[in-house]
Amino acid sequence: MRSFLTVILMSAGIVFCAFGQNGVLREMSGEVEIKAAGASSFSAARIGDTIAQNTIVSTGFRGTAVIEVGSSLITVRPLTRLSLSEIQRSSNTENVNVNLQTGRVRVDVNPPAGTKTNLTVQSTVASASVRGTVFEFDTYNLNVNEGSVVFGGSSGPVVMVNPGNNTFVGNDGAPVNPVVVASSSLAPSSPVGAPPPETTTAAAVINYGDMSINLDYD
Repeated sequence: MRSFLTVILMSAGIVFCAFGQNGVLREMSGEVEIKAAGASSFSAARIGDTIAQNTIVSTGFRGTAVIEVGSSLITVRPLTRLSLSEIQRSSNTENVNVNLQTGRVRVDVNPPAGTKTNLTVQSTVASASVRGTVFEFDTYNLNVNEGSVVFGGSSGPVVMVNPGNNTFVGNDGAPVNPVVVASSSLAPSSPVGAPPPETTTAAAVINYGDMSINLDYD
């Protein structure tokens, strides 16, 4: 009987270690609201609030928040709504999934030596997955500051985005190769009076990138 109880307690400890994780609201300014899972309405957030799994965080026009989840910091920009759809931790691995509904976030992932963090930010059209890096994501556009990010859209293959590079989801739902994005930003402007470029798929994607990549959020 004692051995059986020991096994049960050990199993319970493993489950708690794997599923008993929460985020904490470390910093905030302006209007920030939270809605706990199962709650009927939002309430004003306060520094130190627990951000449990499936809690929705919403910021107003001038609102910002910093959520600490294990070894990751998620900076929530103004006019953003997100939830932590998964927060798990085993002995040496953290798994965090962020559901970004609107707005943009900055993510800083810095796991301690000997551990790793698998963090994914997912919107309705794209997802960014990392294992130790710094990046900004606004549901369509991605800017990588440090490390590398695996970026995927609703169609097409994923692309690897290295530090200092940008990419975005094209009109076809596929992520654009960062090399193409960089090349389009270096291309000279068309002479005044010149006819517009042919509207091929590639040109449309590049033109979309010219209009959309403005990721200097700091």
